[in-house]
Amino acid sequence: MEKKIVVLLEQREGKIKKASFEALSKASELASTMGLTVDAAVIGGSIENLADVFHYCACSLVHFSHAELNLYSTSAYKKIAADFISQSQAEFVLISNTALGKDLAPVLAAKLNTGLVSDCTSLSVNGNEIVATRPVYAGKALQEVKLHSDLKMFSLRPNVFKAELLSSKAEEKITVTQVENVDLSCRVKEIQRSEGKLDVAEADIIVSGGRGVKAPEHFNLIEALAQPLGAAVGASRAVVDAGWRPHEDQVGQTGKTVSPSLYIACGISGAIQHLAGMSSSKYIVAINKDKEAPIFTVADYGIAGDLFEILPVLTEEVKKLKG
Repeated sequence: MEKKIVVLLEQREGKIKKASFEALSKASELASTMGLTVDAAVIGGSIENLADVFHYCACSLVHFSHAELNLYSTSAYKKIAADFISQSQAEFVLISNTALGKDLAPVLAAKLNTGLVSDCTSLSVNGNEIVATRPVYAGKALQEVKLHSDLKMFSLRPNVFKAELLSSKAEEKITVTQVENVDLSCRVKEIQRSEGKLDVAEADIIVSGGRGVKAPEHFNLIEALAQPLGAAVGASRAVVDAGWRPHEDQVGQTGKTVSPSLYIACGISGAIQHLAGMSSSKYIVAINKDKEAPIFTVADYGIAGDLFEILPVLTEEVKKLKG
């Protein structure tokens, strides 16, 4: 029997999310190495970029369509996804470790009685098995995990795996299935977000501020640097607890785990709880007047100095480079 890897895609407001393309691209790589075929599924109403899937993976795509499923429903998504995985007789399942994935993956694993490795930062092939790497102990160590269940499920940390385009677009194989008798006993009623504001969990560049910013009105310096960089604005727990920034901006163990290409930490000392949420960033720049601050131990580039002097100069230089 042909071995399969299933990718569960996520849509938001009728568009498949970038993190799902990352999972598709990784599935394509694993399928090529292990001789697998890929089946993908997405749940929602009208979705406008279904064809984009085939830029990242040669697969069969099933769109489970229902107008009431544009917003996430744990009960409905669990049943639809579990039935699809069971019918596909897959050996491996990939899903993004987004807010939706963090809710859906565990309940799916329980329903299907399968092993799950969550928040993976690497997937490698050893023989006919997938070995997953994930951070443990608040990011202080990395754990390699191999599952022994018949079905093996992995959730992938967003912004860690690259969404690699295929050399040529694969053949489009899309099946639209109209869903009936939807179980909406548990559902999202509304999603509220700040207009024009990037989500730190999915941003490619983040500029974060900590207690060294000294007052909420001084976050205008952070925002001024973030604007020309096209970056999201993040914050440490101390700043959020003080009421200077909303909880949705918090980066760290009790906030959001991020993996941007560039993370600029301004006035953040680097408590272990904060490092747990951002240490997997590709490049880390630290600005802090305390030369002994723990943030410098993980930074690729460090500036020991007063952020109130450094940030305006840095912002002007960025604006010049951006033209």
